[in-house]
Amino acid sequence: MTTIQLTVNGRVAEATIEPRAHLADVLRDQLDLTGTHLGCEHGVCGACTLLLDGATARSCITLAVACDGAAVTTIEGLDEDEIAAELRTAFAREHALQCGYCTPGMIMSARDLVLRLDHADEQAIRVGLSGNLCRCTGYAGIVRAISAVISARRQRGIAAMVGAGRTSLGPVGSQPGATAISSMRPAATEVKLSRSAASNGLDPLEVVPAKSFDAAFTVSAAPEQVFALFGQPKILAACFPGATVTDIPAPDRIEGEIRVAIGPLSAAFRGSARIERNAANLSGRLFGTGRDQQSRTSTSGQIGWRMIPIDDGRATRVELAIGYSLTGPLAQIARDGLVRDLASRLTTTFAQNCERHINGTFSSAETIEPQRLDAFGLLLDVAWTRFTAIVRRLRRS
Repeated sequence: MTTIQLTVNGRVAEATIEPRAHLADVLRDQLDLTGTHLGCEHGVCGACTLLLDGATARSCITLAVACDGAAVTTIEGLDEDEIAAELRTAFAREHALQCGYCTPGMIMSARDLVLRLDHADEQAIRVGLSGNLCRCTGYAGIVRAISAVISARRQRGIAAMVGAGRTSLGPVGSQPGATAISSMRPAATEVKLSRSAASNGLDPLEVVPAKSFDAAFTVSAAPEQVFALFGQPKILAACFPGATVTDIPAPDRIEGEIRVAIGPLSAAFRGSARIERNAANLSGRLFGTGRDQQSRTSTSGQIGWRMIPIDDGRATRVELAIGYSLTGPLAQIARDGLVRDLASRLTTTFAQNCERHINGTFSSAETIEPQRLDAFGLLLDVAWTRFTAIVRRLRRS
């Protein structure tokens, strides 16, 4: 018997298995995730399709021991996913399911197509679904449903993600130029939410991020004041270096960009986001995607937050659960340690600006002109901090 550790739908799970056990059997028999269906058990029908390290995979022919440390997303993990929700609605509208047995795997493959196809091309959709068999519908309704979702998202300005999903045949992570599974696997400490954040309901994943971590900061203001600030997207964006909101098409949706300067390089990630707010417990979530056209780098992510009163309600601890995925050329510099350090410094700056706004010391000019995020300067700051820390350790030894 062998013990493996997986991150399943954003939660760390351990299982003791036989070396011959397949991933689908472990998910169904040990973790009670029966939404992953077993059909042919030969990797042909696609009913068992799920996401393994962000790429679609057949779990009935994937040995579980080979997935130790990997991130797995099943159909249950897409309960709150925006794309999956749009697909479910479209499937119902277009009568794209009958018995429903193939539907979980079909939704997984459809979601992959929605992420990476530039436009609703029927031939490309049919080719993409060729590994998912349906004995009931004849596929016409399924193709219409997927086409409708792709068209609607592109019309809303949500671009296809470069590098998303699978672009060639072969085992997950084996595609030319792709990152190997071993280097994509987030450590348990990176994807596991802190006990306090998990207990506050910040852990549901919307865009299935490749990396996740927690952060927190304190603001010298009442929780209600901070929560109210988080309900003003344009002002909130002005508090975050490099961010700006360009449009608010709906109360729960925003469009905007984040500009980044990395030495002589510059990038403008333009995209959209959906915001959820819960006034009852002073919490919320943001799910967004963006793309830099020049570098062809795409990003997606989520931020969950909750306001915790401290100092008898005179101050607020803001707990954050952050998840992100980055694909494209700029992803090569986004090492985990640097991202965490950069996030820490950005969070500090963001917290200071939020407090200044609440206290009335954040000028109107600053709320109009977003601060520029100079990532190169931040990287130098991170490198210097790490260097001095190493020197101090060497001196003590």
